[in-house]
Amino acid sequence: MQDLLPVAAEIAELLKKRGETLALSESSMGGLVSASFVAQPGASAFYLGSTVIYTRGAARALYGPEGAPGPDLKPLTEPYVAVMAERVRGTLNATWALAEMGASGPSGSPYGPPPGTAVIALAGPAPAAITVSTGSADRAANMRAFAQAALRLLRQALSTR
Repeated sequence: MQDLLPVAAEIAELLKKRGETLALSESSMGGLVSASFVAQPGASAFYLGSTVIYTRGAARALYGPEGAPGPDLKPLTEPYVAVMAERVRGTLNATWALAEMGASGPSGSPYGPPPGTAVIALAGPAPAAITVSTGSADRAANMRAFAQAALRLLRQALSTR
């Protein structure tokens, strides 16, 4: 997590300076991004909270019988994760929300993508989504890579706004 802290600190300062807030929905990152924000002094000024949704059962419990975000979109795609981000942003009334869904390894996703694949979406004033593919089945390394990509996506959106 140490390598995430400097970027999280930059993001924290930008959000606090602007009076904006952030919420998260993580999956294969396992709470790493959340921890990087909670570690920042004054986190409660910008960070509202997060979920770590790791199973289909947890998604159904949180989002209802249809799951997140609904039956019409294929899981582990940018449109699907974008809806997840928008839902967590709306639920927590945040300015920004990051959502992530992926397969950290060593096996692939039940939805098809191989290990080392994640989709990260940002909801808010400058929505964006990316698909990350590391080509690796190293679970811990992929978790870190996905978290770094999520922080970069948010920092880029904040820096260009």
